[in-house]
Amino acid sequence: QADRASRRRGGIPSTTAGVYRWAMQIAIGTRKGLWTADRRDGAWEVSQPLKHMAEFSAVAYAPRGDGESPRLVVGARSWFWGPSVLTSDDGGLTWSDPEAGAIAFPEDAGAALERVWTLEPDPYEPGVVWAGCEPHSLWRSTDGGESFTLNDALWDHPHRPTWQPGAGGPAVHTIRPRADGSMLVAMSTGGVYRSADKSAGWTPANRGIRVEFQPDEYPEYGQCVHRIALDGADQTHVYAQNHGGVYRSEDSGDSWRPIMDGLPADFGFVVLAHPSRADTVWVVPISTDTMLPPDGRLRLWRTDDAGESWRETGVGLPDGFYGTVLRDAAHVADVDGTAVIAFGTRNGSVFASLDEGETFEEVASRLPDVLSVRVGA
Repeated sequence: QADRASRRRGGIPSTTAGVYRWAMQIAIGTRKGLWTADRRDGAWEVSQPLKHMAEFSAVAYAPRGDGESPRLVVGARSWFWGPSVLTSDDGGLTWSDPEAGAIAFPEDAGAALERVWTLEPDPYEPGVVWAGCEPHSLWRSTDGGESFTLNDALWDHPHRPTWQPGAGGPAVHTIRPRADGSMLVAMSTGGVYRSADKSAGWTPANRGIRVEFQPDEYPEYGQCVHRIALDGADQTHVYAQNHGGVYRSEDSGDSWRPIMDGLPADFGFVVLAHPSRADTVWVVPISTDTMLPPDGRLRLWRTDDAGESWRETGVGLPDGFYGTVLRDAAHVADVDGTAVIAFGTRNGSVFASLDEGETFEEVASRLPDVLSVRVGA
């Protein structure tokens, strides 16, 4: 009875008072509220809305100590209170409420936070959570997302005044920490930048990525890169879904080459790399003309040879479907040695695969516009 009451409140059933446990969960951020879906007894159970009347453009699960479920960290934008980062340690029953906002520009920056576009717990630094925001900025938290400091080196970069907004706005939208202490970020529309120490020395890493809408089609920076992913086995291999084209780098972003031959479309927002297997990558192609799945067939396309060949996958995904998948609304996570994939669409459906993208089931439908999805385990 207590567990059923907890579910009605949108919470996570607990095995011990105050300790919330689950085997697998999907966090779903939408244009108008936040949900979670738990995997129980072979089926998905979707919560009631955990938070109302706010946009949740970023969600993440930040690991905590042994025996504790991950912390839920979300980027929320209230139409009344504005944007901030909120955290919950009890599955969304209660939330942090930082009085001054978890992210705030220094007074001399001449800027204000517009939106948190992505949240990335650092797998190599316990307690560290990164945030990519609008306007173009990178932020670091050392307390699990409760407070953040601005990365001054990227904010003061001489290129920043010439970075342009994408269709959604000017933002750092992808953050990829690496095991060697370096980091790659991608932004609209500045392209890919790299730092050897996650702090300073940010250099553009875009050579070979085409900008089809500029007179100089191969500039040093200014590429409209939609998403990047690190190879799960060799982090010098990086994949990019560009405004037009899918690319691979074998030298940490120093150079790129196109790998979209065989795909039904070269546009899209999603690229996912297998968490532990080399050369395995998924994309979700979208037609450039319509910004919808080609022929209305929502599918993943998979490569197991680093983009030399592709095959359609995703049995159980619908035909006659006209919903776009945004960049932060797709995620792959290692769950007991298997890559679990989940993604949501702009017309409110969420799909999940427990077999590395071969088959999918619909987790939720008729939600508001899905902006962000993360798998927690």
